[in-house]
Amino acid sequence: MPADHPNKQVVLDFLAAFSSGDVPRTMGMMADTATWWVAGTMPISGTYDKAAFTKLLSGVVETLKGPIQITPKVLTAEGERVAVEAESLAHTRSGRTYNNHYHFLITVRDGQISSVKEYLDTMHANAVLCTP
Repeated sequence: MPADHPNKQVVLDFLAAFSSGDVPRTMGMMADTATWWVAGTMPISGTYDKAAFTKLLSGVVETLKGPIQITPKVLTAEGERVAVEAESLAHTRSGRTYNNHYHFLITVRDGQISSVKEYLDTMHANAVLCTP
């Protein structure tokens, strides 16, 4: 997917790192003051600082057979904000398939991710990722 805006390329690189399952590399692309907000009222919903999101992401990775593959479908950029429609695919160690659809609103400052707002099918995420 060609990036016609510099912040789109930052986001594409970030989503590729996220999809690799390399948590340190992914988090290294986020500013020290970055936040990640997850929609809904499920156990993993809410706002995370970088340290808390690192812990959450590491825990999610542990429950899966491999990393969550995020496939960006459409990106729109204006200034420092990049809107992304995306789809995920992963398989849990318990045999469930996680296939979700997202809208991310990602803010990029000075070439780093400074905030992420994650909108998703929370019922599916809760059923597959949060329910034993």
